[in-house]
Amino acid sequence: MLTQDGQANIGKVLSFLREWDRGDTKARGRMLNTFLSQNTGKTFYELELGFAQVASLFLARVTTWMRLTYMFGTFLGLQLKAVGVFLSASSHDQYLKEFVEDGGVLTLLEILDHSKSKEEDKTEALCLLLTVSKSGRKYKEFICDSNGVKAIAESLATSNTDDSQKTARALLESLSHGNPKYQNQIYKSLIGLMTCTSPKAQHMVLYTLHTVQSNMKTAHQSIVEPLLNMLRSLHLEVQDAALNLILLLKSYDVRPALLNALVVLLRPSKEEIQQHQDTRMAEGNFLFHKYFVSLEIFRSKI
Repeated sequence: MLTQDGQANIGKVLSFLREWDRGDTKARGRMLNTFLSQNTGKTFYELELGFAQVASLFLARVTTWMRLTYMFGTFLGLQLKAVGVFLSASSHDQYLKEFVEDGGVLTLLEILDHSKSKEEDKTEALCLLLTVSKSGRKYKEFICDSNGVKAIAESLATSNTDDSQKTARALLESLSHGNPKYQNQIYKSLIGLMTCTSPKAQHMVLYTLHTVQSNMKTAHQSIVEPLLNMLRSLHLEVQDAALNLILLLKSYDVRPALLNALVVLLRPSKEEIQQHQDTRMAEGNFLFHKYFVSLEIFRSKI
């Protein structure tokens, strides 16, 4: 039998939910701000206690509102942060299951694909997807089943903020672990990302590829050409990451193709010489890295 305090709490929660259902956009935004200020960092049991064991009803309302309005960006940042309170609540995965069943993951991926989504909202969506991915293999597979790898890879390649790129990189790496069904898809997507134009993204891709490759028994032949192209980068961190990956690949089945391609790279073509002759710094940089690669080849006995 409910105590007087318990009955009062239920009445308070029901009143809160009615206010949400009847409220306009401005009222809901105010309610989300209040929710965040009062509940950020709480555990599952603390949320359930505060919401009289029906916190899921509020999560469902927020998820539905986000799904219906994300394309307009209406309080999307607040919606994502509110969902984050539920998904990060420790000690239980009930909220995570309900969020996935209500189409929450699909909405997050659509936010990534939506051309008008703000960069900070995309970053928040990536953070929530990372939380989902870290919750186990079945959730990793669900993200991949929903064409998530493509959306996340594009976010890494096209994002113009460090936070978004770093979160996308971490998410791809998370999806690659303990997810054998989709490991090859993620691996090949990373290889394809080496052709992106952002030096920061290239560096992150090479770093992640190194981690993913070290957990695989074979290497795909398509990795050789874009990897060697990374040696032409004018950014030292990209060149260094490329060299580290090359040294890792010396133990894989692509070693002969890699060695042949490196030998060709060490012989500058007439076009390359002409291209660099007017810029001594660029020429010196170009020749230095070809020499360095050759030194690593012989030192490592590829």
